[in-house]
Amino acid sequence: MTAIDGRDRDVPLTSRSRRGLAGAGTRVLRQPFLQAIVRRALRSAVLLLVVSALTFVLTSLTPGNAAEEMLGSNATPSALAHVRTELGLNLPLWTQYWHWLDKALHGDLGNSLFIGGSVSSLVASRLPVTLSLMIGALIVAGIAGVGLGVLSAVAGPVLGRAVGILSWLGYSVPAFWLAGILIVIFAVNIRLFPVSGYVSLASGVGPWAQSLVLPVAALAIGGIAGIAKQTREAMLDALSSEYIRMARANGIGMRSIVLRHALKNAGSRVVTMVGLLAVSLLGGTVLVETVFALPGLGSLLFTAVQEHDLPVVQGVVMCFMIFIVIINFGVDLAYQWLNPKVGLR
Repeated sequence: MTAIDGRDRDVPLTSRSRRGLAGAGTRVLRQPFLQAIVRRALRSAVLLLVVSALTFVLTSLTPGNAAEEMLGSNATPSALAHVRTELGLNLPLWTQYWHWLDKALHGDLGNSLFIGGSVSSLVASRLPVTLSLMIGALIVAGIAGVGLGVLSAVAGPVLGRAVGILSWLGYSVPAFWLAGILIVIFAVNIRLFPVSGYVSLASGVGPWAQSLVLPVAALAIGGIAGIAKQTREAMLDALSSEYIRMARANGIGMRSIVLRHALKNAGSRVVTMVGLLAVSLLGGTVLVETVFALPGLGSLLFTAVQEHDLPVVQGVVMCFMIFIVIINFGVDLAYQWLNPKVGLR
Protein backbone atom coordinates (compact mmCIF):
# COMPACT_ATOMS: atom_id res chain seq x y z
CA MET A 1 0.00 0.00 0.00
CA THR A 2 2.86 2.32 0.84
CA ALA A 3 4.55 1.60 -2.47
CA ILE A 4 1.32 2.27 -4.33
CA ASP A 5 0.79 5.57 -2.48
CA GLY A 6 4.38 6.60 -3.15
CA ARG A 7 3.99 5.76 -6.84
CA ASP A 8 0.73 7.69 -6.97
CA ARG A 9 2.37 10.70 -5.38
CA ASP A 10 5.33 10.62 -7.80
CA VAL A 11 3.21 10.88 -10.94
CA PRO A 12 1.41 14.16 -10.07
CA LEU A 13 4.71 15.62 -8.76
CA THR A 14 6.44 15.02 -12.08
CA SER A 15 3.50 16.44 -13.91
CA ARG A 16 3.46 19.56 -11.77
CA SER A 17 7.21 19.99 -12.26
CA ARG A 18 6.82 19.87 -16.01
CA ARG A 19 3.95 22.32 -15.92
CA GLY A 20 6.02 24.59 -13.69
CA LEU A 21 8.99 24.51 -16.04
CA ALA A 22 6.77 25.17 -19.04
CA GLY A 23 5.14 28.07 -17.24
CA ALA A 24 8.51 29.51 -16.27
CA GLY A 25 9.70 29.27 -19.87
CA THR A 26 6.55 30.98 -21.09
CA ARG A 27 6.98 33.78 -18.55
CA VAL A 28 10.58 34.29 -19.65
CA LEU A 29 9.57 34.51 -23.33
CA ARG A 30 6.84 36.98 -22.44
CA GLN A 31 9.34 39.45 -21.00
CA PRO A 32 9.45 42.53 -23.30
CA PHE A 33 13.25 42.74 -23.21
CA LEU A 34 13.77 39.16 -24.37
CA GLN A 35 11.03 39.51 -26.98
CA ALA A 36 12.82 42.59 -28.32
CA ILE A 37 16.10 40.65 -28.48
CA VAL A 38 14.42 37.85 -30.44
CA ARG A 39 12.88 40.35 -32.86
CA ARG A 40 16.23 42.09 -33.27
CA ALA A 41 17.99 38.77 -33.92
CA LEU A 42 15.45 37.82 -36.60
CA ARG A 43 15.73 41.23 -38.31
CA SER A 44 19.52 41.02 -38.18
CA ALA A 45 19.49 37.56 -39.77
CA VAL A 46 17.30 38.83 -42.62
CA LEU A 47 19.55 41.87 -43.03
CA LEU A 48 22.68 39.72 -43.24
CA LEU A 49 21.01 37.50 -45.84
CA VAL A 50 19.95 40.45 -48.00
CA VAL A 51 23.33 42.17 -47.77
CA SER A 52 25.20 38.96 -48.62
CA ALA A 53 23.04 38.49 -51.74
CA LEU A 54 23.47 42.12 -52.83
CA THR A 55 27.23 41.94 -52.28
CA PHE A 56 27.40 38.79 -54.38
CA VAL A 57 25.45 40.38 -57.23
CA LEU A 58 27.27 43.74 -57.18
CA THR A 59 30.71 42.11 -57.06
CA SER A 60 29.82 39.93 -60.04
CA LEU A 61 28.76 43.03 -62.01
CA THR A 62 32.15 44.74 -61.70
CA PRO A 63 34.35 44.56 -64.82
CA GLY A 64 36.67 41.55 -64.99
CA ASN A 65 36.73 38.38 -62.93
CA ALA A 66 39.06 36.35 -60.74
CA ALA A 67 40.24 34.15 -63.63
CA GLU A 68 41.45 37.18 -65.62
CA GLU A 69 43.18 38.59 -62.54
CA MET A 70 44.96 35.29 -61.90
CA LEU A 71 46.12 34.61 -65.48
CA GLY A 72 46.65 38.15 -66.70
CA SER A 73 45.59 39.91 -69.88
CA ASN A 74 47.60 37.61 -72.17
CA ALA A 75 45.77 34.42 -71.13
CA THR A 76 44.15 32.31 -73.85
CA PRO A 77 40.37 31.79 -73.88
CA SER A 78 40.82 28.07 -73.19
CA ALA A 79 42.98 28.76 -70.13
CA LEU A 80 40.45 31.29 -68.86
CA ALA A 81 37.61 28.82 -69.37
CA HIS A 82 39.56 26.11 -67.50
CA VAL A 83 40.23 28.37 -64.49
CA ARG A 84 36.63 29.61 -64.46
CA THR A 85 35.44 26.01 -64.34
CA GLU A 86 37.83 25.17 -61.49
CA LEU A 87 36.67 28.20 -59.50
CA GLY A 88 33.01 27.55 -60.24
CA LEU A 89 32.61 30.88 -62.02
CA ASN A 90 30.95 29.19 -64.98
CA LEU A 91 27.92 28.29 -62.85
CA PRO A 92 24.82 30.51 -62.75
CA LEU A 93 25.09 33.33 -60.24
CA TRP A 94 22.29 32.04 -58.02
CA THR A 95 23.99 28.62 -57.91
CA GLN A 96 27.29 30.20 -56.86
CA TYR A 97 25.50 32.15 -54.14
CA TRP A 98 23.65 29.10 -52.89
CA HIS A 99 26.90 27.11 -52.62
CA TRP A 100 28.49 29.97 -50.68
CA LEU A 101 25.45 30.39 -48.39
CA ASP A 102 25.25 26.66 -47.65
CA LYS A 103 28.90 26.63 -46.55
CA ALA A 104 28.55 29.90 -44.61
CA LEU A 105 25.62 28.53 -42.60
CA HIS A 106 27.91 25.67 -41.57
CA GLY A 107 30.67 28.07 -40.49
CA ASP A 108 32.77 27.80 -43.65
CA LEU A 109 33.32 31.10 -45.51
CA GLY A 110 35.41 29.39 -48.17
CA ASN A 111 39.00 29.99 -49.27
CA SER A 112 40.62 33.04 -50.80
CA LEU A 113 41.04 32.68 -54.56
CA PHE A 114 44.47 34.35 -54.47
CA ILE A 115 46.01 33.85 -51.03
CA GLY A 116 44.70 30.30 -50.74
CA GLY A 117 44.02 30.32 -46.99
CA SER A 118 40.58 30.15 -45.42
CA VAL A 119 38.60 33.38 -45.30
CA SER A 120 37.80 32.82 -41.62
CA SER A 121 41.52 32.71 -40.77
CA LEU A 122 42.21 35.82 -42.84
CA VAL A 123 39.42 37.76 -41.13
CA ALA A 124 40.49 36.57 -37.68
CA SER A 125 44.12 37.59 -38.26
CA ARG A 126 43.17 41.07 -39.51
CA LEU A 127 40.38 41.76 -37.04
CA PRO A 128 42.58 43.01 -34.12
CA VAL A 129 44.05 45.76 -36.32
CA THR A 130 40.67 47.11 -37.38
CA LEU A 131 39.23 46.82 -33.87
CA SER A 132 42.22 48.69 -32.41
CA LEU A 133 41.79 51.44 -35.00
CA MET A 134 38.01 51.77 -34.55
CA ILE A 135 37.97 51.58 -30.75
CA GLY A 136 40.84 54.06 -30.50
CA ALA A 137 39.10 56.52 -32.85
CA LEU A 138 35.79 56.17 -30.97
CA ILE A 139 37.41 56.77 -27.59
CA VAL A 140 39.35 59.82 -28.81
CA ALA A 141 36.38 61.28 -30.69
CA GLY A 142 33.96 60.58 -27.84
CA ILE A 143 36.04 62.06 -25.04
CA ALA A 144 37.35 65.05 -27.01
CA GLY A 145 34.03 65.73 -28.76
CA VAL A 146 31.86 65.58 -25.64
CA GLY A 147 34.38 67.59 -23.62
CA LEU A 148 34.69 70.28 -26.27
CA GLY A 149 30.92 70.41 -26.78
CA VAL A 150 30.17 70.79 -23.06
CA LEU A 151 32.89 73.41 -22.66
CA SER A 152 31.65 75.46 -25.60
CA ALA A 153 28.06 75.33 -24.33
CA VAL A 154 29.08 76.59 -20.90
CA ALA A 155 31.87 79.00 -21.88
CA GLY A 156 29.94 81.20 -24.28
CA PRO A 157 29.38 82.08 -27.95
CA VAL A 158 33.03 82.64 -28.91
CA LEU A 159 34.03 79.04 -28.28
CA GLY A 160 30.71 77.97 -29.78
CA ARG A 161 31.57 79.65 -33.09
CA ALA A 162 34.98 77.97 -32.98
CA VAL A 163 33.28 74.60 -32.56
CA GLY A 164 31.04 75.40 -35.53
CA ILE A 165 34.06 76.19 -37.71
CA LEU A 166 35.81 73.03 -36.51
CA SER A 167 32.72 70.98 -37.35
CA TRP A 168 32.55 72.43 -40.83
CA LEU A 169 36.21 71.62 -41.43
CA GLY A 170 35.82 68.15 -39.97
CA TYR A 171 32.93 67.33 -42.29
CA SER A 172 34.68 68.84 -45.32
CA VAL A 173 38.13 67.27 -45.07
CA PRO A 174 38.30 63.64 -46.33
CA ALA A 175 39.98 61.18 -43.99
CA PHE A 176 42.47 59.99 -46.63
CA TRP A 177 43.55 63.59 -47.40
CA LEU A 178 43.94 64.30 -43.69
CA ALA A 179 45.96 61.09 -43.36
CA GLY A 180 48.38 62.32 -46.02
CA ILE A 181 48.79 65.69 -44.24
CA LEU A 182 49.47 63.96 -40.92
CA ILE A 183 52.08 61.72 -42.56
CA VAL A 184 53.88 64.69 -44.12
CA ILE A 185 53.92 66.71 -40.87
CA PHE A 186 54.43 64.16 -38.10
CA ALA A 187 56.13 61.27 -39.91
CA VAL A 188 58.23 62.84 -42.69
CA ASN A 189 59.12 66.27 -41.28
CA ILE A 190 59.08 65.83 -37.50
CA ARG A 191 59.67 62.05 -37.63
CA LEU A 192 57.69 61.56 -34.46
CA PHE A 193 55.63 58.61 -35.70
CA PRO A 194 56.19 55.90 -38.33
CA VAL A 195 55.05 56.61 -41.88
CA SER A 196 53.16 53.34 -42.21
CA GLY A 197 52.90 49.82 -40.89
CA TYR A 198 51.45 48.16 -37.83
CA VAL A 199 53.17 46.82 -34.71
CA SER A 200 51.25 44.15 -32.81
CA LEU A 201 50.45 44.55 -29.14
CA ALA A 202 52.65 41.53 -28.40
CA SER A 203 55.70 43.64 -29.33
CA GLY A 204 54.94 46.15 -26.59
CA VAL A 205 52.33 48.75 -25.72
CA GLY A 206 54.56 51.68 -26.72
CA PRO A 207 55.37 50.58 -30.30
CA TRP A 208 51.79 49.39 -30.78
CA ALA A 209 50.31 52.72 -29.69
CA GLN A 210 52.86 54.68 -31.73
CA SER A 211 51.89 52.83 -34.92
CA LEU A 212 48.22 53.72 -34.33
CA VAL A 213 48.44 57.40 -33.36
CA LEU A 214 48.29 58.89 -36.87
CA PRO A 215 45.65 56.48 -38.26
CA VAL A 216 43.46 57.01 -35.19
CA ALA A 217 43.87 60.80 -35.50
CA ALA A 218 42.93 60.70 -39.20
CA LEU A 219 39.73 58.82 -38.36
CA ALA A 220 38.85 60.65 -35.16
CA ILE A 221 39.21 64.33 -36.14
CA GLY A 222 36.03 64.39 -38.23
CA GLY A 223 34.19 62.54 -35.46
CA ILE A 224 35.40 65.01 -32.83
CA ALA A 225 33.91 67.87 -34.81
CA GLY A 226 30.54 66.17 -35.29
CA ILE A 227 30.18 65.01 -31.68
CA ALA A 228 31.26 68.44 -30.36
CA LYS A 229 28.63 70.22 -32.45
CA GLN A 230 25.81 67.85 -31.47
CA THR A 231 26.85 67.91 -27.81
CA ARG A 232 26.92 71.72 -27.75
CA GLU A 233 23.45 72.01 -29.29
CA ALA A 234 22.00 69.35 -26.97
CA MET A 235 23.60 70.98 -23.92
CA LEU A 236 22.25 74.41 -24.86
CA ASP A 237 18.75 72.96 -25.16
CA ALA A 238 19.10 71.20 -21.81
CA LEU A 239 20.53 74.24 -20.01
CA SER A 240 17.63 76.40 -21.22
CA SER A 241 14.98 73.95 -19.97
CA GLU A 242 12.65 74.70 -17.05
CA TYR A 243 13.98 72.09 -14.65
CA ILE A 244 17.55 73.40 -15.04
CA ARG A 245 16.36 76.91 -14.18
CA MET A 246 14.62 75.50 -11.13
CA ALA A 247 17.81 73.70 -10.12
CA ARG A 248 19.75 76.95 -10.34
CA ALA A 249 17.08 78.75 -8.30
CA ASN A 250 17.42 76.07 -5.60
CA GLY A 251 21.13 76.82 -5.29
CA ILE A 252 22.54 73.71 -6.99
CA GLY A 253 26.07 74.34 -8.23
CA MET A 254 26.78 74.79 -11.92
CA ARG A 255 29.15 71.82 -12.02
CA SER A 256 26.51 69.49 -10.62
CA ILE A 257 23.88 70.89 -13.00
CA VAL A 258 26.10 70.34 -16.03
CA LEU A 259 27.43 66.88 -15.19
CA ARG A 260 24.48 65.28 -13.39
CA HIS A 261 21.49 66.80 -15.13
CA ALA A 262 22.13 68.59 -18.42
CA LEU A 263 24.68 66.12 -19.79
CA LYS A 264 22.44 63.12 -19.06
CA ASN A 265 19.51 64.91 -20.67
CA ALA A 266 21.64 65.58 -23.75
CA GLY A 267 22.94 62.01 -23.77
CA SER A 268 20.44 60.63 -26.28
CA ARG A 269 21.58 62.98 -29.04
CA VAL A 270 25.23 62.30 -28.22
CA VAL A 271 24.67 58.53 -28.27
CA THR A 272 23.04 58.83 -31.70
CA MET A 273 26.05 60.72 -33.03
CA VAL A 274 28.50 58.21 -31.54
CA GLY A 275 26.55 55.34 -33.14
CA LEU A 276 26.57 57.03 -36.54
CA LEU A 277 30.29 57.72 -36.16
CA ALA A 278 31.00 54.08 -35.31
CA VAL A 279 29.22 52.95 -38.48
CA SER A 280 30.98 55.56 -40.64
CA LEU A 281 34.35 54.45 -39.26
CA LEU A 282 33.87 51.10 -41.01
CA GLY A 283 34.05 52.88 -44.36
CA GLY A 284 36.88 55.12 -43.17
CA THR A 285 39.04 52.16 -42.21
CA VAL A 286 39.17 51.01 -45.84
CA LEU A 287 40.91 54.21 -46.96
CA VAL A 288 42.95 54.90 -43.83
CA GLU A 289 44.29 51.35 -43.57
CA THR A 290 45.25 51.50 -47.24
CA VAL A 291 47.07 54.85 -46.83
CA PHE A 292 48.97 53.71 -43.73
CA ALA A 293 49.53 50.13 -45.03
CA LEU A 294 47.80 48.61 -42.00
CA PRO A 295 46.97 44.89 -42.32
CA GLY A 296 43.33 45.27 -41.26
CA LEU A 297 39.97 44.30 -42.68
CA GLY A 298 39.65 47.57 -44.61
CA SER A 299 42.81 47.07 -46.63
CA LEU A 300 41.92 43.40 -47.09
CA LEU A 301 38.54 44.40 -48.54
CA PHE A 302 40.16 46.98 -50.83
CA THR A 303 42.58 44.39 -52.24
CA ALA A 304 39.91 41.72 -52.54
CA VAL A 305 37.63 43.99 -54.57
CA GLN A 306 40.49 44.82 -56.94
CA GLU A 307 41.30 41.12 -57.41
CA HIS A 308 37.64 40.00 -57.61
CA ASP A 309 38.29 37.68 -54.69
CA LEU A 310 34.60 37.11 -53.98
CA PRO A 311 34.90 34.81 -50.91
CA VAL A 312 37.09 37.39 -49.14
CA VAL A 313 34.76 40.25 -50.11
CA GLN A 314 31.78 38.32 -48.76
CA GLY A 315 33.58 37.43 -45.52
CA VAL A 316 34.71 40.99 -44.77
CA VAL A 317 31.33 42.50 -45.65
CA MET A 318 29.59 40.02 -43.35
CA CYS A 319 32.02 40.94 -40.57
CA PHE A 320 31.27 44.64 -41.11
CA MET A 321 27.53 43.95 -41.04
CA ILE A 322 27.88 42.09 -37.74
CA PHE A 323 29.70 45.17 -36.42
CA ILE A 324 26.77 47.35 -37.50
CA VAL A 325 24.24 45.04 -35.81
CA ILE A 326 26.24 45.11 -32.57
CA ILE A 327 26.61 48.91 -32.73
CA ASN A 328 22.88 49.44 -33.27
CA PHE A 329 22.06 47.12 -30.39
CA GLY A 330 24.54 48.96 -28.17
CA VAL A 331 22.93 52.29 -29.08
CA ASP A 332 19.49 50.92 -28.15
CA LEU A 333 20.83 49.69 -24.80
CA ALA A 334 22.34 53.12 -24.16
CA TYR A 335 18.99 54.75 -24.94
CA GLN A 336 17.26 52.48 -22.46
CA TRP A 337 19.86 53.24 -19.79
CA LEU A 338 19.49 57.00 -20.30
CA ASN A 339 15.71 56.76 -20.42
CA PRO A 340 14.26 53.53 -18.96
CA LYS A 341 10.84 54.41 -20.41
CA VAL A 342 12.25 53.80 -23.89
CA GLY A 343 12.03 50.08 -24.68
CA LEU A 344 13.95 48.07 -27.22
CA ARG A 345 12.29 47.84 -30.62
